Amino acid sequence: MNATAHIGVTGLAVMGRNLARNFARHGYTVAVHNRTPSRTRSLVQDFGHEGTFVPAETAREFVDALQRPRRLMIMVQAGAATDAVIEEFAPLLEPGDMMIDGGNAHFADTRRREAALRERGIHFVGAGVSGGEEGALNGPSIMPGGSKEAYAVLGPMLETISAHVDGEPCSTHIGTDGAGHFVKMVHNGIEYADMQLIAEAYDLLRQVAEYSPAEIGAIFRTWNQGRLNSYLIEITAEVLSHTDADTGRPFVDVVADAAGQKGTGRWTVQTALDLGTPVTTVAQAAFARSASSRPSLRTAYRSLPGGTRVPLSRSEAERFTAQVEQALYASKVIAYDQGFTLIQDAAAEYGWDIDFGAVAGIWRGGCIIRAAFLDRIRAAHTADPSLVSLLADTSFADEVIAAQVPWREAVASAARRGIATPAFAAALAYYDTLRAGRLPAALLQGQRDYFGAHTYRRTDREGSFHTHWEQPERPETSA
Repeated sequence: MNATAHIGVTGLAVMGRNLARNFARHGYTVAVHNRTPSRTRSLVQDFGHEGTFVPAETAREFVDALQRPRRLMIMVQAGAATDAVIEEFAPLLEPGDMMIDGGNAHFADTRRREAALRERGIHFVGAGVSGGEEGALNGPSIMPGGSKEAYAVLGPMLETISAHVDGEPCSTHIGTDGAGHFVKMVHNGIEYADMQLIAEAYDLLRQVAEYSPAEIGAIFRTWNQGRLNSYLIEITAEVLSHTDADTGRPFVDVVADAAGQKGTGRWTVQTALDLGTPVTTVAQAAFARSASSRPSLRTAYRSLPGGTRVPLSRSEAERFTAQVEQALYASKVIAYDQGFTLIQDAAAEYGWDIDFGAVAGIWRGGCIIRAAFLDRIRAAHTADPSLVSLLADTSFADEVIAAQVPWREAVASAARRGIATPAFAAALAYYDTLRAGRLPAALLQGQRDYFGAHTYRRTDREGSFHTHWEQPERPETSA
C-alpha cells in the first residue's frame, strides 16, 4: 500500500468517524481503520464523496498507508481499550512517529503513556476534543498536549479542522505530557458547574417566580443577548421552550429528574482534592447529579418539611428574575475562576508551561462551555500572565461586587423556601471564604493540636507550637 495518508484515525464510532470526515473535508487524505471492518467500509461508502479516505482492514495496512512522520489518531474508549490499541500499533511505528489520543483519557494515564512511548522514540499526544459529535465534524475545540516537536508537525492540521473565532483557531499547544487532557478534564468540570448553575436558575424562576418553562425559555433568550451569552444558555432556552409531542406537556416535565455523569466531573473533583484546590462549585455540581440519582434516599427525605412558599406579585417576580440573573453571572465567574485556579495549581505541580489566556481563547468556540465572556477572561490573563484570580481583575471584581447583594438575596430566598441551590450557595460561600479577613480555621488548628498534637502556627511569632492540653497549666512549647 502506498503511503498517501496525511493522518489516520482508528476507532470509527461517532466521534472518530466525524473527526475523520472533518480532516477529509479540509483536503487531507485520511486512513481509516476500525476493529470491525464493516464500520470502515460503511464510512467510505456513506461519506467517500466528502474527501479522500484510505480504508485499511489490518493494523499493518493502516500504518503502511500513513506518510512519515506518521500521525495516528486513536478514538476508542478510554482506559484498557486505549492501552490495547497502543500495544497493537506501537510496534509498527518508527522513531518520530506520533500517536494522538483524542478520547477522554485521565491525564495520569496520558502522562504514563507519553513517558513509555517517549522511550521508544514515539511522540504521544493526549488531545482533549470538545464539542460533541457536531463539533468533531464541523470544528471542535482541541486541547493537545505532548512535545513541542510533535505539535510543530501536527498542530497546523488540528488548527485547520478546529473551530475558528474571529479568524483564530480553537486549538493550541497546551503543554507537555498530560497537560492537554488535564485542561479538557477541567473544561468538563466547569461544564458540570455551568449546567448546574443554569438548572438552579431555572428552578428558582419556576418555583419562586412561578413562571412556566416556556416563559423561562424566553427569559433565557433575553439573557443570551447580554453578558450571559453562551452555548449552554442558548440550548437551555430551546429545551425549555420544547413541548412533548406525545403529551402536550412541557418537555422538561416529562424527563426523569435523575442526571447521569461519565466521570470527567468526578475526576476534576478528585484531582482538586489531591492538589488541595477548592473547586467547591464544581464539586457541588457533581454531588447534585449523584443526589438526583438516589431514589431511595430521595423517598426517605421527601415527606420532611421545607421552607415557606409565598407567592410573588408580577413586579416582585420581575425583581426576583433580575436577582437570579446577577446570581447566575457571579456564580459563573466563580466557577470559571475555580477551574483556572486548578489548572494553575496543576501547572505548578507537573511543570507545565501553560498560557492561560490561550486556554480561554480556544474555549471561545467549538466547545460546550463557549461563552462571550471568555474573550474577557483571555484578555485578563493575557494582560497579566501571573493573574492569580479573575477577581484580581478590576472589571470582573466590579461586576461581582455589584452582584453580591442580589446574589445573596437569591440564595436566601431559596433557603427560606426550601429550594436546593447547592452550586449557587457554594459559589457564594467560596467568595465569602476568600474575602474574609480571618477564618475559623484557627479553631480547627486548635482542635487538631488538642486531639492529635498536630501543632499550630501563631500570628505573633514564627515557628510551630504545641500546647500540652493534658496539663492543668497547659504550657506551650515550640515544636
